[in-house]
Amino acid sequence: MKDRFAQYHPLVNFLYFTLVLVFSMVLRHPLAQGVSLLCACIYAVQAEGQRAVLFCLKWCLPVFLLTALFNPAFSHEGVTILLYLPTGNPLTLESILYGVSAGVLLVTVMVWFMNSSRVITSDKFIYLFGRVIPALSLVLSMTLRFIPKFKSQLAAVVEAQRSIGRDISQGSLLRRMKLAVSVLSIMITWALENAMDTADSMKGRGYGLPGRTAFSIYRLDDRDKSALAFLLLCAFCLVMGTAASAFSFRYYPGIRAGARTPLALSFQLVYAALCAMPILLNAFEERKWKSIHSKM
Repeated sequence: MKDRFAQYHPLVNFLYFTLVLVFSMVLRHPLAQGVSLLCACIYAVQAEGQRAVLFCLKWCLPVFLLTALFNPAFSHEGVTILLYLPTGNPLTLESILYGVSAGVLLVTVMVWFMNSSRVITSDKFIYLFGRVIPALSLVLSMTLRFIPKFKSQLAAVVEAQRSIGRDISQGSLLRRMKLAVSVLSIMITWALENAMDTADSMKGRGYGLPGRTAFSIYRLDDRDKSALAFLLLCAFCLVMGTAASAFSFRYYPGIRAGARTPLALSFQLVYAALCAMPILLNAFEERKWKSIHSKM
């Protein structure tokens, strides 16, 4: 499915991911954490399909397991003792649940960052911050572009070396070290040449000259304004909900959740709507496109 949310104005994308990342780290209520993780994973699969699943299995699952297991192994706080470890320290229910919560938090942030890196491209980043912090935005943009280019060039060099019988994964340790140094030398030369080409390109386009104009393809239309208004409303409601303890939850010394009131439930529904915003927009746009296409 095509990611329609990525076609919104960069300000909408940036504000959305800023809000979901901040509130995902601030709100420790299990319901809020579960909603954020579920929406992040659905959005990733919706936009990237199998690649998102592989990312979760390769990186997120080990991070979750390590965090969930390490916390009860080293933290023994809590009043609900389940058993005693061979070291004599107690294993508590609170430490287990807190470890699970911390693991879910890390995985949620990782998946949201993966989504944001796909949506907020270097061009969008320069558009947002180019006039405010031009030097820093340019450096970050060039860095974000350089890393994938470096990886693809490295893969090409390694493959070329392998085709002529210089596979760095085979042979003795000394031979592999020599071949690795050769590959490193090639990559350093490529990086320097790429930097010189970039500098010449920037100079030819008048970078740094006074009065230089810029062209932007981004325009804030009514759709973007509506999305911004919705995001600001959600942010206001969630700040008020946090102040009203609608997402209150405590693990130590004993597990204790805030009162389930209609007001708290309404704030939690607002948070769910915020997290599910790109999913719902993509589904709506896809259905709208199919409806138009069927009438043609």
